Amino acid sequence: MSRRLLIVEDDADTQSFVANGFTQAGFTVQTADDGRDGLFLGTSGDFDCLILDRMLPGLDGLAVVRSLRAAGVETPALMLTALSAVDERVKGLRAGADDYLVKPFSFEELHARVEALLRRPQEREETTELTIKDLTMDLSRRKVRRSGREISLTPREFQILEFFMRRPNRVISRTMLLEGVWDYHFDPQTNIVDVHISKLRRQIDGDDDTTLIETVRGAGYMMSDGS
Repeated sequence: MSRRLLIVEDDADTQSFVANGFTQAGFTVQTADDGRDGLFLGTSGDFDCLILDRMLPGLDGLAVVRSLRAAGVETPALMLTALSAVDERVKGLRAGADDYLVKPFSFEELHARVEALLRRPQEREETTELTIKDLTMDLSRRKVRRSGREISLTPREFQILEFFMRRPNRVISRTMLLEGVWDYHFDPQTNIVDVHISKLRRQIDGDDDTTLIETVRGAGYMMSDGS
Protein backbone atom coordinates (compact mmCIF):
# COMPACT_ATOMS: atom_id res chain seq x y z
CA MET A 1 0.00 0.00 0.00
CA SER A 2 1.40 3.37 -1.04
CA ARG A 3 2.23 5.74 1.80
CA ARG A 4 0.68 9.19 1.64
CA LEU A 5 2.81 12.31 1.99
CA LEU A 6 1.82 15.97 2.19
CA ILE A 7 4.48 18.53 1.20
CA VAL A 8 3.80 22.16 2.15
CA GLU A 9 6.47 24.28 0.47
CA ASP A 10 6.12 27.63 -1.31
CA ASP A 11 9.43 27.45 -3.19
CA ALA A 12 8.54 25.81 -6.51
CA ASP A 13 11.99 24.29 -7.11
CA THR A 14 12.23 22.75 -3.64
CA GLN A 15 8.64 21.48 -3.79
CA SER A 16 9.25 19.85 -7.18
CA PHE A 17 12.56 18.34 -6.05
CA VAL A 18 11.06 16.79 -2.92
CA ALA A 19 7.79 15.70 -4.56
CA ASN A 20 9.53 14.01 -7.49
CA GLY A 21 11.94 12.22 -5.18
CA PHE A 22 9.20 10.75 -3.00
CA THR A 23 7.01 9.90 -5.98
CA GLN A 24 9.88 7.90 -7.46
CA ALA A 25 10.31 6.25 -4.04
CA GLY A 26 6.75 4.94 -4.25
CA PHE A 27 4.88 7.53 -2.18
CA THR A 28 1.56 9.12 -3.07
CA VAL A 29 2.34 12.83 -2.85
CA GLN A 30 0.10 15.87 -2.46
CA THR A 31 1.43 19.42 -2.30
CA ALA A 32 0.36 22.81 -1.01
CA ASP A 33 1.94 26.23 -1.61
CA ASP A 34 0.95 28.04 1.57
CA GLY A 35 0.27 27.40 5.24
CA ARG A 36 -3.50 27.76 5.17
CA ASP A 37 -3.93 25.19 2.41
CA GLY A 38 -1.45 22.93 4.19
CA LEU A 39 -3.41 23.15 7.44
CA PHE A 40 -6.69 22.46 5.65
CA LEU A 41 -5.27 19.36 3.97
CA GLY A 42 -3.40 18.23 7.08
CA THR A 43 -6.48 18.24 9.29
CA SER A 44 -8.05 15.57 7.08
CA GLY A 45 -5.78 13.00 8.72
CA ASP A 46 -5.36 11.27 5.36
CA PHE A 47 -1.56 11.41 5.34
CA ASP A 48 1.13 9.20 6.84
CA CYS A 49 3.65 12.04 7.12
CA LEU A 50 3.91 15.80 6.60
CA ILE A 51 6.87 17.81 5.30
CA LEU A 52 6.50 21.55 5.68
CA ASP A 53 8.64 24.63 5.32
CA ARG A 54 9.25 26.84 8.34
CA MET A 55 8.55 30.08 6.46
CA LEU A 56 5.27 29.89 4.55
CA PRO A 57 2.88 32.55 3.22
CA GLY A 58 -0.52 32.81 4.86
CA LEU A 59 0.42 30.82 7.93
CA ASP A 60 3.96 29.86 8.91
CA GLY A 61 5.08 26.30 9.58
CA LEU A 62 5.08 26.72 13.36
CA ALA A 63 1.46 27.87 13.35
CA VAL A 64 0.45 25.01 11.05
CA VAL A 65 1.98 22.35 13.29
CA ARG A 66 0.69 23.98 16.46
CA SER A 67 -2.85 24.11 15.05
CA LEU A 68 -2.71 20.49 13.88
CA ARG A 69 -1.64 19.31 17.32
CA ALA A 70 -4.33 21.43 18.99
CA ALA A 71 -6.87 19.72 16.73
CA GLY A 72 -5.64 16.30 17.80
CA VAL A 73 -3.87 15.49 14.52
CA GLU A 74 -0.82 13.40 15.40
CA THR A 75 0.52 12.81 11.87
CA PRO A 76 4.35 12.83 12.01
CA ALA A 77 5.69 16.18 10.80
CA LEU A 78 9.15 17.11 9.56
CA MET A 79 9.97 20.80 9.24
CA LEU A 80 12.34 22.24 6.63
CA THR A 81 14.07 25.53 7.36
CA ALA A 82 16.78 27.85 6.15
CA LEU A 83 17.20 28.98 9.77
CA SER A 84 19.96 26.94 11.39
CA ALA A 85 19.99 28.53 14.85
CA VAL A 86 19.37 26.11 17.69
CA ASP A 87 16.55 28.19 19.15
CA GLU A 88 14.69 27.99 15.82
CA ARG A 89 14.87 24.20 15.88
CA VAL A 90 13.70 24.19 19.49
CA LYS A 91 10.71 26.37 18.57
CA GLY A 92 9.71 23.91 15.87
CA LEU A 93 9.96 20.89 18.13
CA ARG A 94 8.05 22.61 20.90
CA ALA A 95 5.32 23.56 18.44
CA GLY A 96 4.80 19.87 17.72
CA ALA A 97 7.18 19.00 14.88
CA ASP A 98 8.77 15.54 15.13
CA ASP A 99 11.97 16.36 13.25
CA TYR A 100 13.83 19.30 11.74
CA LEU A 101 16.07 19.48 8.67
CA VAL A 102 18.10 22.55 7.67
CA LYS A 103 18.33 23.66 4.03
CA PRO A 104 20.17 22.85 1.85
CA PHE A 105 19.73 19.12 2.36
CA SER A 106 20.21 15.90 0.42
CA PHE A 107 17.15 13.95 -0.62
CA GLU A 108 18.76 10.78 0.78
CA GLU A 109 18.83 12.27 4.28
CA LEU A 110 15.30 13.63 3.99
CA HIS A 111 14.07 10.24 2.78
CA ALA A 112 15.82 8.46 5.66
CA ARG A 113 14.33 10.84 8.23
CA VAL A 114 10.80 10.38 6.84
CA GLU A 115 11.21 6.59 6.91
CA ALA A 116 12.30 6.84 10.54
CA LEU A 117 9.21 8.89 11.39
CA LEU A 118 6.96 6.40 9.62
CA ARG A 119 8.33 3.57 11.75
CA ARG A 120 7.34 5.29 14.99
CA PRO A 121 3.54 4.86 14.79
CA GLN A 122 4.00 1.13 14.20
CA GLU A 123 5.59 0.82 17.62
CA ARG A 124 2.39 1.87 19.43
CA GLU A 125 -1.23 0.87 19.09
CA GLU A 126 -3.25 3.38 17.13
CA THR A 127 -6.30 4.71 18.93
CA THR A 128 -9.49 3.92 17.00
CA GLU A 129 -12.03 4.43 19.79
CA LEU A 130 -12.46 7.13 22.42
CA THR A 131 -14.60 6.64 25.52
CA ILE A 132 -15.77 9.02 28.22
CA LYS A 133 -18.26 7.64 30.73
CA ASP A 134 -21.08 6.05 28.66
CA LEU A 135 -20.15 7.91 25.46
CA THR A 136 -18.06 6.13 22.82
CA MET A 137 -16.64 7.44 19.55
CA ASP A 138 -15.52 5.02 16.84
CA LEU A 139 -13.00 7.03 14.83
CA SER A 140 -12.62 4.54 12.00
CA ARG A 141 -16.36 4.10 11.38
CA ARG A 142 -17.28 7.67 12.36
CA LYS A 143 -19.92 6.41 14.80
CA VAL A 144 -20.94 7.85 18.17
CA ARG A 145 -23.01 6.03 20.81
CA ARG A 146 -24.19 6.86 24.31
CA SER A 147 -25.48 4.01 26.46
CA GLY A 148 -25.97 2.03 23.27
CA ARG A 149 -27.96 4.80 21.57
CA GLU A 150 -26.49 5.79 18.21
CA ILE A 151 -26.08 9.53 17.78
CA SER A 152 -26.12 11.18 14.38
CA LEU A 153 -23.69 14.09 14.12
CA THR A 154 -22.69 16.44 11.35
CA PRO A 155 -19.00 16.38 10.35
CA ARG A 156 -18.43 19.61 12.29
CA GLU A 157 -20.16 18.26 15.41
CA PHE A 158 -18.08 15.08 15.17
CA GLN A 159 -14.92 17.17 14.93
CA ILE A 160 -15.87 19.26 17.97
CA LEU A 161 -16.74 16.19 20.03
CA GLU A 162 -13.46 14.47 19.08
CA PHE A 163 -11.59 17.63 20.12
CA PHE A 164 -13.15 17.37 23.59
CA MET A 165 -12.80 13.60 23.96
CA ARG A 166 -9.08 13.74 23.21
CA ARG A 167 -8.68 16.27 26.03
CA PRO A 168 -10.69 14.97 29.01
CA ASN A 169 -10.68 17.04 32.20
CA ARG A 170 -9.10 20.01 30.41
CA VAL A 171 -10.71 23.42 30.10
CA ILE A 172 -11.23 24.12 26.41
CA SER A 173 -11.47 27.81 25.61
CA ARG A 174 -13.43 29.26 22.71
CA THR A 175 -10.11 30.36 21.19
CA MET A 176 -8.82 26.77 21.25
CA LEU A 177 -11.96 25.58 19.47
CA LEU A 178 -11.82 28.39 16.90
CA GLU A 179 -8.21 27.53 16.06
CA GLY A 180 -8.46 23.76 16.30
CA VAL A 181 -11.85 23.20 14.63
CA TRP A 182 -12.58 26.25 12.48
CA ASP A 183 -8.97 27.31 11.72
CA TYR A 184 -9.73 30.86 12.85
CA HIS A 185 -6.61 32.54 14.21
CA PHE A 186 -8.61 35.55 15.29
CA ASP A 187 -11.89 36.10 17.11
CA PRO A 188 -14.60 36.52 14.45
CA GLN A 189 -16.82 38.20 17.08
CA THR A 190 -19.65 35.71 16.63
CA ASN A 191 -21.27 33.14 18.90
CA ILE A 192 -20.45 30.31 16.47
CA VAL A 193 -18.78 28.21 19.18
CA ASP A 194 -21.62 28.55 21.68
CA VAL A 195 -24.24 27.74 19.04
CA HIS A 196 -22.46 24.55 17.99
CA ILE A 197 -21.83 23.48 21.59
CA SER A 198 -25.52 23.96 22.37
CA LYS A 199 -26.53 21.80 19.39
CA LEU A 200 -23.94 19.17 20.25
CA ARG A 201 -25.18 18.98 23.84
CA ARG A 202 -28.74 18.35 22.68
CA GLN A 203 -27.49 15.56 20.44
CA ILE A 204 -25.33 13.70 22.94
CA ASP A 205 -27.36 14.34 26.10
CA GLY A 206 -30.83 13.63 24.75
CA ASP A 207 -33.06 12.76 27.72
CA ASP A 208 -30.07 11.95 29.91
CA ASP A 209 -29.80 14.10 33.03
CA THR A 210 -25.98 13.98 32.92
CA THR A 211 -24.50 16.77 30.81
CA LEU A 212 -21.15 15.65 29.46
CA ILE A 213 -19.90 19.02 28.21
CA GLU A 214 -19.82 21.39 31.17
CA THR A 215 -19.58 25.17 31.04
CA VAL A 216 -16.62 26.61 32.93
CA ARG A 217 -17.71 30.16 33.66
CA GLY A 218 -15.37 32.76 32.22
CA ALA A 219 -13.04 30.12 30.72
CA GLY A 220 -14.83 27.86 28.23
CA TYR A 221 -15.96 24.25 28.42
CA MET A 222 -14.78 20.93 29.77
CA MET A 223 -15.64 17.26 29.30
CA SER A 224 -14.93 15.30 32.48
CA ASP A 225 -14.29 11.56 32.47
CA GLY A 226 -15.17 11.34 36.16
CA SER A 227 -11.63 10.59 37.32
